[in-house]
Amino acid sequence: MKKWFVLGWLLWIGLWGNAQLKAVYLRCEYLQNPLGVEDPHPRLSWELNSGQKNARQSAYRILVADDPELLKKDLGNAWDSRKVLSDASIQIRYAGKPLVSGKKYYWKVMTWDANGRAASSSESAQWQMGLLNNTDWSGAQWIARDVLPDSGIIVPFAHGNGKKEWGKRPDVLPLLRKRFTITKPVKQATAFVSGLGHFEMYVNGNKTGDHFLDPGWTQYTKHAQYVTFDITTQLQNGSNAVGVMLGNGFYYIPGERYRKLTGAYGFPKMIAKLWIEYKDGSADMVVSDQSWKTAESPICFSSIYGGEDYDANLEQTGWNRPQFNDAGWTAALVTSGPPQLQAQLAEPVRVLQTFNPVSKKMIAKDTCVYDLGQNFSGIPAIKITGKKGDTIRLRPAELISENGTANQKATGSPHIYTYVLKGDGVEEWQPRFTYYGFRYVQVEGATPEENTSGLPVIKELKGLHIRNSAPEIGAFNSSNELFNKTSDLIRWAIRSNMVSVFTDCPHREKLGWLEETHLMGSSVQYNYDIAALCKKVVRDMINAQTEDGLIPDIAPEYVHFDGGFRDSPEWGSAGIIFTWYAFQWYGDTALLKEAYPMMKKYVSYLKAKSKNHILEFGLSDWYDIGPEHPGVSQLTPMGVTATATYYYNLTILSKVAALLGINTDVPFFDNWAKEVKTAFNEKFFNRQTNQYATGSQAANAMALYMNLVEPEHREAVVQNLVKDIRGRNNALTGGDVGYRYVLRALEDAGYSDVIYDMNNRSDVPGYGYQLAHGATALTESWAALSSVSNNHFMLGHLMEWFYSGLCGIRQAEGSVGFKDIEIRPHPVGAMDHAEASYHSVRGLINVRWQKQGDQLTIDVVIPANTTATVYFPQGYDKAPVKTGSGSYRFTAKKK
Repeated sequence: MKKWFVLGWLLWIGLWGNAQLKAVYLRCEYLQNPLGVEDPHPRLSWELNSGQKNARQSAYRILVADDPELLKKDLGNAWDSRKVLSDASIQIRYAGKPLVSGKKYYWKVMTWDANGRAASSSESAQWQMGLLNNTDWSGAQWIARDVLPDSGIIVPFAHGNGKKEWGKRPDVLPLLRKRFTITKPVKQATAFVSGLGHFEMYVNGNKTGDHFLDPGWTQYTKHAQYVTFDITTQLQNGSNAVGVMLGNGFYYIPGERYRKLTGAYGFPKMIAKLWIEYKDGSADMVVSDQSWKTAESPICFSSIYGGEDYDANLEQTGWNRPQFNDAGWTAALVTSGPPQLQAQLAEPVRVLQTFNPVSKKMIAKDTCVYDLGQNFSGIPAIKITGKKGDTIRLRPAELISENGTANQKATGSPHIYTYVLKGDGVEEWQPRFTYYGFRYVQVEGATPEENTSGLPVIKELKGLHIRNSAPEIGAFNSSNELFNKTSDLIRWAIRSNMVSVFTDCPHREKLGWLEETHLMGSSVQYNYDIAALCKKVVRDMINAQTEDGLIPDIAPEYVHFDGGFRDSPEWGSAGIIFTWYAFQWYGDTALLKEAYPMMKKYVSYLKAKSKNHILEFGLSDWYDIGPEHPGVSQLTPMGVTATATYYYNLTILSKVAALLGINTDVPFFDNWAKEVKTAFNEKFFNRQTNQYATGSQAANAMALYMNLVEPEHREAVVQNLVKDIRGRNNALTGGDVGYRYVLRALEDAGYSDVIYDMNNRSDVPGYGYQLAHGATALTESWAALSSVSNNHFMLGHLMEWFYSGLCGIRQAEGSVGFKDIEIRPHPVGAMDHAEASYHSVRGLINVRWQKQGDQLTIDVVIPANTTATVYFPQGYDKAPVKTGSGSYRFTAKKK
């Protein structure tokens, strides 16, 4: 960790070696050099570097061309913005000539500093357009090996195993291929492809890209995503072949093994267009149609919940190469697919880390359990030798039972990977279309050592960690080792549940429970650049919203759960709160505009379900700490969290309406919010005790954070919150919903010392308790119960405090995209230093504080084109300091 910080500081110093202001890190639609851009007016952003302090941009000029040679001559034949007097550097709309489907565009930025001096141009960047209209698919059709009859469609999915009469149901897993010829030099070749549930594409025998589980999960009755690949270097003169392997994902869940849900949109299918542009200006299209050939895959079984089976004896060597003889293959069937195709622009899921075993133990003569040392989302990968037909099974698990076997009781059982050997030397295999959350792998039917029993020999076993490949942009370290380990604990839960949606867990459910997006949103955003993924998540909510306005607890909504598990305001309000947070972090006004109808419709839905403005339904403070097993809120009565969230929604909508210029809606939401606030206080506030409802930590904290407390009572409610925590010997009780607001309310009121005391311990349920009980990822329950998930996304709210409270990296009120920064570190407890780094949309922010005796030193780095105010803790002799960009050191002494 310390090495990371040193490298970060050296990088910053290196970038600052050039005194001239210069645009760097150019992005289009949040991404560097993206493929498949569909917005006809994409947003362009950049950062600024300068060796001078207080560096600021006073003007910019954007050049966009369809030929990189034109940019070298400072010509933009698609768009020349001319000199624009503005310091704007994020989310600037393209405003040039109409953009053409599939075409590549090149762009660069010229900037002027605060004194009007022109800087050298940025390096050039590029983006490629996607397919903007259905007609751009050039006759490409959805094709499959087999078509599921309408009687076999199960939508919405059934919760659990479904009806007995459904049985196992067939599992159709195809290979598809197409041969084509190239006779001219290729300038550019692009593949636009979607395979449902998931696909891998090969060109001339080599896999295209390094993605895993493409495309991302969506509401398939409404839309699916396609993926854009540059395949120019994969093509060859003469005969070529494209091959596609399909998996089920959430498109089809077989009726075998463990499944949280049982359902089917259809059998796996694909659609593709290969656009080949030649150097002579002509072009060819290779599209998916009935001319493609298909055969059975060596993958015999694949379930997003139950695992995957592979028979190496069914492999057809060279099936994805041009010289392969496919005479025995059948013609693909033309079928139908989702009504809309959209480009996948969020970062793909990839294999991003490899784990080797830290130990292994034989628990039977043919069974060995490997410990990979870390609980993570992923798949095992093996190298093995054995005889033709030998069969091994891999059983991943988070925990092991007392007898040493893999324990899947709380995470979905059975989830198994089966491999049938072909008996050809060292064989390598890993699953393609499913994954699990695990630390241990139980290998059955093989041994790790040569043996006289004729058993296959595992030559190597590794764990491959998969997650969304959004860049990691934050780091935290401190003198408190428990906090450092807590940060790692939470970070592994974030990593393990960040795929094409934010899941609750990487095994038992894999569903996009929405409360996590906003309650954990800031914790994630300090660590990962999820701007592109945010847009996908918001669109998932738009597509999941029902006609009457309900935003269900999960999106995509594959199954209709009952009661609060479908309709809980703290979950559905993600449509408003998470969208607003995404705007604050990334400045995406367009996303607010797109989501605004959903947001208005949802609060109208809540109003219709309220009684005198009170909402008394849902899950409330899920998994709080009470006398019973965790579940529905125990300490905070029904209605408190839901109504407080309802009020918070209305205050956000007033701000959104003002931003979008919908001025008539502003007083409408303001008056509505006042009515809810009055009703909330009349229902839940005790003026004699200055407590809300039962006086639980969640109830008082949410009232404080959401500004439901009248000013004259605010300090008394804060003291009641502190008193409850201190009275429990600094033990927490807040759950999935409430604990985030406990931390927010305490930090805002200047009580980070209370946060420190609550979390700097391992003797009561909490982060330290989980670590003391062997957790390597955040668990579902504060008490690390073995009966629930041990890699869960919720409850990781302390991560936000590490950055915003302990190290003090915050936005000023009203700031967007960290344009105006506040540095408010809270040196607490016995800690003598802490440091955090966050790469915002405008550049890198670094903070490090150190205490020595009565002296406090704060080192900060502020990015160009921003301002910052550094605040010193109460009791120190230094007033706040306002500054521009640069690297600074401040010292203060206790009074």
